[in-house]
Amino acid sequence: MTRLLTNHICTMTELREPHKVLERSGGKPVAILRNSQLVGYLVPEEATDKRQHRYATREEVMESLQRTRERAQPVLDYLRDK
Repeated sequence: MTRLLTNHICTMTELREPHKVLERSGGKPVAILRNSQLVGYLVPEEATDKRQHRYATREEVMESLQRTRERAQPVLDYLRDK
């Protein structure tokens, strides 16, 4: 059984009138079902992140790698032998 990531659902038939589906969801994402199987999500614009994203600098990436190196090292050692 697939776990839905939202409380709002609609059927493919209901998507014939998407504006009604979006109004009913109150701006939250809607799971789209076909024959009781999840086929996707309809995510209204107001449910998306509005912040401006930026690229990490090289220094930030290197710092992050150094912080996780100790935890990742056993995996890297295992993969090196493969």
